[in-house]
Amino acid sequence: MDRALLEIADLERHFYGVVALAGVNLTVQPHTITGLIGPNGAGKTTVFNCISGLIPPQAGRVIFDGQEITGFRPDRVTQAGLVRTFQIARGFPRLSVLENLMLYGDRQPGESLTNVFLRPGQVRAREEELRVRAFEIAAKLNLTRVVNEPAANLSGGQKKLLEIGRALMTRPKMIMLDEPIAGVNPALSNEIGEHLQRLREDGYTFLVIEHHMDVIARLCDPVIVMAEGRHLAEGSFAEIAAREDVQEAYMGRRKWAS
Repeated sequence: MDRALLEIADLERHFYGVVALAGVNLTVQPHTITGLIGPNGAGKTTVFNCISGLIPPQAGRVIFDGQEITGFRPDRVTQAGLVRTFQIARGFPRLSVLENLMLYGDRQPGESLTNVFLRPGQVRAREEELRVRAFEIAAKLNLTRVVNEPAANLSGGQKKLLEIGRALMTRPKMIMLDEPIAGVNPALSNEIGEHLQRLREDGYTFLVIEHHMDVIARLCDPVIVMAEGRHLAEGSFAEIAAREDVQEAYMGRRKWAS
C-alpha cells in the first residue's frame, strides 16, 4: 500500500466545553475517493475545518504528503496542495464562470505591483495561461456552454461543478468535498459523480462528506464512519453497512441497502 496522502492523528476540538472531536484518527490513501459519513453532530465538518485551517485543533496532528500542516492558515494549506469545497458554493456571483475560475489559479500575476508595472509582458502571459487552464477545466466539467455567464445565473448543480473547478485551478494533490451532491437534481448528481470518478482516474484524491448513501455506495471506497467525534468504522460500503455498531450509531439499527 502507498504511503497515506493524509493522516489525522488524535485530533481533538472542543467548543465551550462540548466535545466535537475526541481523538480522531484517519488516513486517506492517494488516488481514492474516500467517503466520510456519520450522523449529524458526529464531527465531520469540524474535521474538515481543522484540516483546512479554518479552526485550529486543540490537540493532535495533521500530516499531508509527508509534511505536518497542523494549525496552518488556509492559504498555506492550499499552497501545500490540499484544498476544500463548501456545502454552500462560494465565489463571486457577479463574475463570469471563466473569471471565477481564473481568480483561483495559482501564481496570480496581479499579486505583485512590481510585476504589474515593471513586467507587464509576464503578467499578460500568465493571465493567458490562466485563461487557457480555466477553459480546459470548464470543458472537463461540462461548463463550456455557461463559461461567460455570471455565476449567479447557474443552477445549483452547476455551482457545485464550479466549486470543484475552482479547486482544480489551484493544482491540488487532494480535494475535500463537503456534500457535493446536496441540493442537486438526480441527473446532475449522476454527472457530478461521473466527473469525480474521471478525476480520480486522472490521479486526483478526494475525501467526501455526503449524506446520500447511494452516492457514497457508488463512488467511495473506502468509507469512514464517524460517531460522537470519533472514528467508528472503516471499509467498503457493504462492510460498514453490515456492522451493527454503525447501524445503531447512524441509522438507529435500520438496515441499509447498498
